Amino acid sequence: MGGGRYQSSGERSELADRVVRVNRVAKVVKGGRKFSFSALIVVGDMNGRVGAGIGKAREVTEAIRKGMEVAKRNMITIPMVGTTIPHEVRLKWGAARIMLKPAAPGTGVISGGAMRAVIETAGIKDILTKSHGTNNPINTVRATLAALQQLRTAQQVAELRGKEVDQIVGRRLANAYKRAEGAGANGAAETTTPQETK
Repeated sequence: MGGGRYQSSGERSELADRVVRVNRVAKVVKGGRKFSFSALIVVGDMNGRVGAGIGKAREVTEAIRKGMEVAKRNMITIPMVGTTIPHEVRLKWGAARIMLKPAAPGTGVISGGAMRAVIETAGIKDILTKSHGTNNPINTVRATLAALQQLRTAQQVAELRGKEVDQIVGRRLANAYKRAEGAGANGAAETTTPQETK
């Protein structure tokens, strides 16, 4: 059983959650079979924060609720440049091999399956992705989150090296980064304004 949906959680309405997969597990006991469910949930604020969690219970709704609680506790912050990521990332996690690549504005999310759930709930609008190896959604989600954690902005790298941004990426790229960050901040302000008026 699998599928996905968007839904706003009751206690924190600013978070969007996505059910990536619901799996039914049967345990054979002396009196017959005991069925339980495990649910893989991705939670994000659509503005650079995302987390994933697995919940297990005898009922589907309870498994989803537990998964959401775990996901909210394990949220990470993703550095973004405008509507995309700062640089390309390639990562191997178990059998999963993940590639994330920044894209030009208007490209959209070029991704599939479990990776799309993580990227969309994180609020990344333009990105190119590829997943090789396993098609297990749990490993794919974990690999995607690990790859997103490796992202660094030019400003963060410059601070680590004790240099200016234009010394690392050049003056033209540094100006482009500043413009993209300004546009990203303006876009976030525009998206929050209509919600406040409701």
